[in-house]
Amino acid sequence: MTMRRVAVVGIGETTFGKHADRSITDIGAEACINAIRDAGVEHKRIEVATGAFAAQWNGPRGQYFALPHILLREIGVTKIPIHRVECGCATGATAFRDIWYRIASGEYNIGLAFGVEQMNVADSSSILGLISDHNPEREPDLGLTGPGIYAMMARRLMAQYGVTREQIAKVVVKNRRFGSKNPVAQFREPVSVEEVLSARMVSDPLTLFMCCGRGDGSAAVVLMDEDTARRFTSRPVFVAANVLTSGAYDDAIDFVSFDADIRAGQQAYAMAGLGPEDLDIAEVHDSFAPGELVHYEDLGFCDRGEGARFLEDGSSDVGGKIVVNTSGGLLSKGHVIGATGLSQINEIVKQLRGSAGERQIEGARVGLTHNSGGYIHNEFCAAAVNILHN
Repeated sequence: MTMRRVAVVGIGETTFGKHADRSITDIGAEACINAIRDAGVEHKRIEVATGAFAAQWNGPRGQYFALPHILLREIGVTKIPIHRVECGCATGATAFRDIWYRIASGEYNIGLAFGVEQMNVADSSSILGLISDHNPEREPDLGLTGPGIYAMMARRLMAQYGVTREQIAKVVVKNRRFGSKNPVAQFREPVSVEEVLSARMVSDPLTLFMCCGRGDGSAAVVLMDEDTARRFTSRPVFVAANVLTSGAYDDAIDFVSFDADIRAGQQAYAMAGLGPEDLDIAEVHDSFAPGELVHYEDLGFCDRGEGARFLEDGSSDVGGKIVVNTSGGLLSKGHVIGATGLSQINEIVKQLRGSAGERQIEGARVGLTHNSGGYIHNEFCAAAVNILHN
């Protein structure tokens, strides 16, 4: 099959944080309206839509299996195919891939992908148990929660490569500095290494600031085929690669890497005809601070065991080789499961358009997003990597 070039033409998102006074429908509608307006397209021109959210904590109120339909009806988008996806923490990126593929294959010309979540209605136990999908009725009770998994990874990084707690803390310092300049971020106060290390211990050696926060929010994008896009904008951002893969769940997998991420990155570079050396910026899934160091290595930004040095020498910061998480990442922006992957796309598009304000990386032309989610045994269930360029 010959695939068409697809462009992101419209982006929109809400602030991430607590929106207790709003319905999930209202939150999602805001991002969708913003994306449609940004694209300059009339809402009746949307031909297909896919909504992303995790149903389990969106409460007993309403028909949440039909949330995408309910939400889009409120903004006048009806009579079209509307889909729903859920894929762990990679849910937003999965919605993006669904619309990208439908347009790339020639089935539709204009589509909307959106993700929304209202996570503050849930209790902490249901959130903590989310990441462990292998035996969810047992493993969270034994400590295999998100913080527990990444705490074990941090200990292995320390023992195997000499990574220090101070280096892990510097991931947080960098991302919170970027997040302080992002008006949609949930945590906008910069922090110091000392503050990160002295914060409440969550799962040794991870302190509170080394763990992403949950929140409410939404993000959306409008995609079009190239010919249609050029009728709506003079600055399309093209999708050079779109990859979604799953884990191998092999007992022999090293606990300081994610095989699904390695394969997703390699496939994305091959699809785009580019390599990590061609990237200017990246948004990676820093749900826990040690994860960002591992993602540097898995995505080929640096050699195995060199993630901490890549951070220390400024390679992932302004002026470095690949500036990582200019949005503030999940550690600053917060992790809104259904919206995170699409919010990453929003940030890369802003950077490539030159509209990221104080966070702008001058000369950014090529960007990558990495959004992974779910966990079975020692591996992500889903790993999504996109490469975009202008």
